[in-house]
Amino acid sequence: MMRIILFLATNAAILVVISVIFNVLGLSGTLDAQGIDLNLNALLIMSAVIGMTGSFISLAISKWSAKSSMGVQVIEHPTNQTERWLVDVVARQAQAAGIGMPEVGIFQSPDPNAFATGMNKNSALVAVSTGLLQSMSTDEVEAVLGHEISHVANGDMITMSLMQGVVNTFVYFFATVIGHFVDRVVFKTERGYGPAYYVTQMVMQIVLSILASMLVMWFSRYREFRADAGGANLAGRQKMIGALQALQRAHEPADLPGQLAAFGIHGGGISRLFMSHPPLEERIAALKNQR
Repeated sequence: MMRIILFLATNAAILVVISVIFNVLGLSGTLDAQGIDLNLNALLIMSAVIGMTGSFISLAISKWSAKSSMGVQVIEHPTNQTERWLVDVVARQAQAAGIGMPEVGIFQSPDPNAFATGMNKNSALVAVSTGLLQSMSTDEVEAVLGHEISHVANGDMITMSLMQGVVNTFVYFFATVIGHFVDRVVFKTERGYGPAYYVTQMVMQIVLSILASMLVMWFSRYREFRADAGGANLAGRQKMIGALQALQRAHEPADLPGQLAAFGIHGGGISRLFMSHPPLEERIAALKNQR
């Protein structure tokens, strides 16, 4: 709860700062002088509502979405030794991490992968692929589960959703301001909104979203290092290193969407700015240098 309060407070503070900056710089008066009847304070509030609402809805339905899109079969009553082992390991790690028992599931995929999601760290979902169970040893699977449990314990799903909400707020706000400016100043629309506003606003939302995603991806990479460290604490450092090396040998073929991806792909140059996960060699090196 404190994490949510802090992020909401930060978001509100940022909105206030932007409003003050616009007023101090006289931008609002400049826009009015150009015939742009745009209430920036109202726009800030509307942008926040739009940005945060979409993010929270996405978080609220994350478990349902994951189960539906990935075909996750939740283990309600273990029917074999593997399922019993999975539930026991997750239960032990969840207790060690101080969180409620997550739902445990398996989804059909030949690629070694796993993910954790959920709105509440005491009511999360942890799922592994059949490919992961088939291609990794029990020690390596245990480490992967520890990585996912650490994501849950760290509140990563909530934090990422809140950060995305703040980003959405800024994107919508600035895209709307730019759209108004182009429509009224460049195309001289005097009443209502002309086509230039809608086209510009939509294009700028796309452009600004791409640019803003670099910040979100930076935090995503940071949280992967934290989850690796947490997995090492829960399962053992050598097991965590072994799991990452196993993924390295598998050439990381899996490509799960968005926050469902558990491990990332290699990249360099400018593409690195848009990577949600650091290269595996960097993660392995970080664990080896951990003290």
